[in-house]
Amino acid sequence: MLILSILGLYLTIWLFPNLALQYFDPAFNTQSDRLMIYYIHPFIISLALSWFWSRTKGILTGSFLTRGIEFGVIYTMVAIFPMMWLIYSAMSISLSMVATWLILGSLQGIVAGLIFEKMNP
Repeated sequence: MLILSILGLYLTIWLFPNLALQYFDPAFNTQSDRLMIYYIHPFIISLALSWFWSRTKGILTGSFLTRGIEFGVIYTMVAIFPMMWLIYSAMSISLSMVATWLILGSLQGIVAGLIFEKMNP
C-alpha cells in the first residue's frame, strides 16, 4: 500500500501538475508533526483491509481476478465513496482532487483484494 500511495502521488504530480499545485493550499499542512500519520496510513489501511477480507472472502465468488476486483469495488462503495462525498461537501477542494483520491482508494482496495486472494483464498 505504501508503494501504491507513493506511486499515485508521483503520477498525480507528473500527469496533473495543476492538480498537484492545490496541495500548497494552507488546508494541507505539510510542516506539522502530524505528517508521520500520512506515512503510517498505508500500514493501517492494510490491516483494516485484511480484517475486511477475512470477513467477506466467503461471500465472493468467481476467479482470482473477479474476487479481487469485487473486493475493491465493495470497499470503494462502502468506505471510500461516502468519505469522498463528505470531504467534497465539507472542504474547499476541487472535484478533480477528490476524484484522484477516489481512484487511489479504489486501486488500494483492488490491489489488496488481489494480494489477499493470492495469499489467503
